[in-house]
Amino acid sequence: MRSRKSPLFFVLATSLALGLHAGAAPDGVLEGGGVNGDWKTCTPGVKHRITVRDLPPPFATRSSSNGAKITARPAGAMPQVPPGFEITEYATGLDNPRHLTTAPNGDIFVSESGPGEIHVLRDTNGDGKPDLNAVFASGLKQPFGLAFYPPGPDPKYVYVADTDGVVRFPYANADTKARGSAEPVTSLSAGGHLTGGGHWTRDITFSKDGKMLFVSIGSLSNTDENNDPIEQARARIFVMNPDGSEKRTFASGIRNPVGIAIQPETGELWTSVNERDGLGDDLVPDYITSVRDGGFYGWPYYYIGAHPDPRHVKNPHPELAAKVIVPDVLVHAHSASLNMVFYEGTQFPAEYQGDAFAAFHGSWNRATRTGYKVVRVPLDHGRSNGVYEDFVTGFITPDGQVWGRPVGLTVARDGALLMSEDAHNTIWRIAAKK
Repeated sequence: MRSRKSPLFFVLATSLALGLHAGAAPDGVLEGGGVNGDWKTCTPGVKHRITVRDLPPPFATRSSSNGAKITARPAGAMPQVPPGFEITEYATGLDNPRHLTTAPNGDIFVSESGPGEIHVLRDTNGDGKPDLNAVFASGLKQPFGLAFYPPGPDPKYVYVADTDGVVRFPYANADTKARGSAEPVTSLSAGGHLTGGGHWTRDITFSKDGKMLFVSIGSLSNTDENNDPIEQARARIFVMNPDGSEKRTFASGIRNPVGIAIQPETGELWTSVNERDGLGDDLVPDYITSVRDGGFYGWPYYYIGAHPDPRHVKNPHPELAAKVIVPDVLVHAHSASLNMVFYEGTQFPAEYQGDAFAAFHGSWNRATRTGYKVVRVPLDHGRSNGVYEDFVTGFITPDGQVWGRPVGLTVARDGALLMSEDAHNTIWRIAAKK
């Protein structure tokens, strides 16, 4: 077990400054939904833990519509990172940058979902910022997830997750333009109809040995009260061979598994999930979790174990209650947890090795905002105790206006963490201070 020193003094000082009641656990973790509060309690280094016992009853608060109205970045405003780290602008002037991934040669691949393009960013002079921005592929349909195949130093393809399926392009190291046209790998359809609408992002990743391709797809609806047959091919993670053959459901009942990644130490698949809306400010917690083969995570009938969604009175499926898996890490409801990545660099301190990072795009279905940050999930030998820690914050002004919305994460070849945010079309670089 690795030794982890929590910044107890920092957390307690922050809690006092924010006027929180005595709710911090002895180890400095803010426990329980009430103590965790909202965006005002979020500062780099503050740790949170939400458990099943903290779940309020459905409709304990009124369902809110409080979407972010993006404001201009205030003069001098910068995202905040923990002591020992620094954050700088890596790239600006992009067009809807979403998913990020790092090529073996160090190039950064960016899916610009709105324009339907994949871009390659390259730092040719070593100044920490890209001076080349090339269009690798265009004409795509809301591309999001990106992956290189086979894993390792010499990939032959770039895989792209469009909203209606997965395609791949021939690739060799250092290519800045696809060598050929898109080759279909798998379609994401149901009953002959494209599963468009609803959640449109799709993510992809390969198993550690490269033998399995995982593909995530979110639900069409919030809670499928009408039992739409299209949902039978959604709200799940598929697994298949790299060529798309032998496709099957790996795990189901996952409302919107926006990000998926392989934990490097255990080889397990993990996912970052948007849960459902409409049940109140603190229901249902989003989550970050390892994913079991054949696992069922509750949607749309249950949540966080055998808690029934009260909106399914006509078709509750009681036989499924005992099958629902409780996720590893519960996070603030409506945080909109998007991409995730495991840290495998060497620049950060050793205790970060193998930890997960997740980008929270930010809430709309909450009276007071939550999310709009990047969090770290500390792991010991690939296992979590339910704690997550604020890592990058500061995208909300003191009066509650939003100027940044994190989306994608990747670890650069030099070990820095890169983060895309699509409010101002920027990629940020987080590095350990020298």
